[in-house]
Amino acid sequence: MINEKVSSSDVLKKKIIAHIQEKGNSPIVLKRKEYLIREGRIENSMYIVERGSLRIFVNRESEEITLRFGYRGSWMTSFPSFLSRTPSLYNIQAIKECHLLQIDRDDFFDFIASTKENQALWTKMLEEFAIQQLERELDISIRTPIERYDRLLKRSPHVFQEIPNKYIASYLRMNPETLSRLKKR
Repeated sequence: MINEKVSSSDVLKKKIIAHIQEKGNSPIVLKRKEYLIREGRIENSMYIVERGSLRIFVNRESEEITLRFGYRGSWMTSFPSFLSRTPSLYNIQAIKECHLLQIDRDDFFDFIASTKENQALWTKMLEEFAIQQLERELDISIRTPIERYDRLLKRSPHVFQEIPNKYIASYLRMNPETLSRLKKR
């Protein structure tokens, strides 16, 4: 029997989903290309993707730069905005139709504060997220395009089935033609 490591994020997510379902909250549905969050808006909710895919991106000098993706099971929000109640620095947009579970900020933090286990899971999740962000910075800063492609393919092969190439190329900081060549090798 294979013993897969279950992350703190996954444990907390299951508990939050049960909490949301207990309250009877219906999923939010976003159509393709519809925005969940727009740059400049203060985000007051946390979301969990039930179905579909999204992208987090910024607009810079008439170019969209993809920072992250969200797909089934992903946490989605503008974390800096959600945590500090400041305007979001980026956009989150549906790539495909999405169904999202939503929990508002106050309810979320009340739930986290309700038990020591929830507090510990939240802390561990933030640690995991910080490590992921540092790994991402290293990918962009020092790895070659081929190394970035190979790491994404190894870490998240499903991305290549769910996300259009133009967004993957932007995420990997390469043009779509380079991505196409790497996929053919």
